[in-house]
Amino acid sequence: MDDLREPCPYRITDDCGGAFTMGCLGGAVFSAIKGFRLAPPGIKSRLTGMTTSVKVKAPVLGGNFGTWGLTFAACDCTLIYLRNKEDHWNSITAGAATGGLLSIRSGPQAAVTSAIIGGVLLAMIEGISIALTRIGAEQFKPVMPTLPDAA
Repeated sequence: MDDLREPCPYRITDDCGGAFTMGCLGGAVFSAIKGFRLAPPGIKSRLTGMTTSVKVKAPVLGGNFGTWGLTFAACDCTLIYLRNKEDHWNSITAGAATGGLLSIRSGPQAAVTSAIIGGVLLAMIEGISIALTRIGAEQFKPVMPTLPDAA
């Protein structure tokens, strides 16, 4: 399916690290904005509030994203091993399993709801990926050359 990705055992750490990085960077941006806006008036106190907010909240969000990436990649690699094929259904099922596993402590109803949301979310991502691949493949279709008029 995707030749650019790492093979399966290494994919888990790669996805976990990438998700942690995205969570930290996204958390830093949103925490900085929120910390700046909620701080008392004055540029020094606003910058201090922004910095404190980023220090406290960005690593937490990065850890949450990293946990999600680790669980997703582990489920994806498990499905690849069990099914002996790598296709879009593995990602969709892994998204559903990840959603369910990460919310199992909240009870069965919450786990089923999160599993459905995770599966639907990954189905939308995979559908968009397939559509973009097909649209991008249109430009590589062979075109019949036009011959000059032989007059």
